[in-house]
Amino acid sequence: MKTHILGDGVAAMMLASRANELPEHDVSIVHPQGAPMARDHMLGFWNVDGLESSVACSRTSWSKWAVITDTGKSVMHSDKHAYHIMHKANYLQSCREIAERNGVAFIEENHIKDEEQSQTFDSRPPRASRNAMLQHFLGQEVEVDKPVFDASTAILMDFRVDQSQGMHFIYLLPYSSTQALVESTLFTTTVSKREYYLKAIEDYLMDHYGASITNVIHEEQGVIPMGTLSQHDANIPGLGANAGAIRPASGYTFVFIHQQIQRAIQATKQGKPLRFKRPHKAIDVWMDSVLLTVLKNWPSQGPKLFGRMASALSGDEFVRFMSGQANWRLRLKVIMAMPKLPFIKGVSKHIFQRSEKVVA
Repeated sequence: MKTHILGDGVAAMMLASRANELPEHDVSIVHPQGAPMARDHMLGFWNVDGLESSVACSRTSWSKWAVITDTGKSVMHSDKHAYHIMHKANYLQSCREIAERNGVAFIEENHIKDEEQSQTFDSRPPRASRNAMLQHFLGQEVEVDKPVFDASTAILMDFRVDQSQGMHFIYLLPYSSTQALVESTLFTTTVSKREYYLKAIEDYLMDHYGASITNVIHEEQGVIPMGTLSQHDANIPGLGANAGAIRPASGYTFVFIHQQIQRAIQATKQGKPLRFKRPHKAIDVWMDSVLLTVLKNWPSQGPKLFGRMASALSGDEFVRFMSGQANWRLRLKVIMAMPKLPFIKGVSKHIFQRSEKVVA
């Protein structure tokens, strides 16, 4: 069967690189008309089962990572599940080379022919609801004027920055003692001006490292919609983020795209039609919804929530929770680590909001 994938981002290319596992499907990647020019940025992920080819594309990795608040620092480690970073452009090129060897066609949208035995999946970005929570960031790969970074430890969240605009943290990946990717990241409903992120990065480096930027090697900026999202086009079945792969409260997507595609391929081997389903368990979506409710209504609680979770979990537990592999024991461990009043208020408000929507 002719199988067209609309869009040529991470999800589409990951599937294309595995087209040889879909012998009943003649896969083609379709570049959408009017699509914006692709920009390179860094993709972070933990090394879990099935991501060996991604690990091979990674730039570097860390077996230790930290979450820092005003009241403390939690450092986690995992010998098995290192945190990796890779250039999106390198990953897409690697996938394309594999896909072309496997006979995948790359075509423009206006070159699709009407055929009886064909299907299309849409991997273009989903649409966020009005007033949705957004994870937005600006990052710079920088060189600084003195050796101040600990290259052994990735900093996933450092909340010791301005919190007046909403939950705000610095994401810092040290490549050496003088070079790092530094991102100013916020969870709010509106995107900030470019100057805000830049000042946050400069102030952070000076306040906590006594360092100044001497060279900006690379810059990236992005917005990730969070919570419940709508398909790009309701008439075309989705793939990747457009089929619910984004983790609602973290924006973490890469491993979930892999899980989604893996399960779809396994289903075809059992004689089922090719379909891409939301990879998240219902309980995890509910927990994420409660967390987003807290962050939206009481953003000052964000550092405490993430700080307590990080201090309560081992590195392997943290990876399992973030990668959708938590069992009930681990979920309860996370819940028990939360500050009780904000969590209870979040549950109550989330239930109230859902009842309002049902009545409406």
